Amino acid sequence: MRNAIVGAVLIAAVSTLGDFVWAGLHLRHRVAYGLAHGAILFLCMGAYFGSLEKNTLKGAIAGAAIGLTAAGSFYVLAPIAGYSVMFFVWAFVWIALAVLVGAPVVRGVVAMVGSGLGFYLISGIWRPFNPEGWDYAVHFLSWTIAYLPGFLALSYRPARA
Repeated sequence: MRNAIVGAVLIAAVSTLGDFVWAGLHLRHRVAYGLAHGAILFLCMGAYFGSLEKNTLKGAIAGAAIGLTAAGSFYVLAPIAGYSVMFFVWAFVWIALAVLVGAPVVRGVVAMVGSGLGFYLISGIWRPFNPEGWDYAVHFLSWTIAYLPGFLALSYRPARA
């Protein structure tokens, strides 16, 4: 459980920093920024999961590929299906992360559902859009809540008999 909590907290910090950078630099939403954001965020997630298996570099590279693919999928699908497609992309990255960590598909599905619900619950953190008035402690806590179910599912290791 410790690995899941540490992972969720670390990646929540990365996500909160991402929110701060987007808002603090007044970045307009551009595909290149979104692709970079996805690649960096999931590079960090992959590196964390990889570090648990003593293979940080492999995890980082695979994580970056997952993030880039997820962000690219969002930009391809959003013009057709709208911004709500973000929830589906978010959910399915957990299946990709399950493959990365070698977790059974059922744990990937649990991560997908749990973290997808968590992401849906916190998705109001950007509304109203007023970056100068955002409470980044709330963002950090919200991101931790969104990530924790996925990290719990993918970090679980059954006790050996």
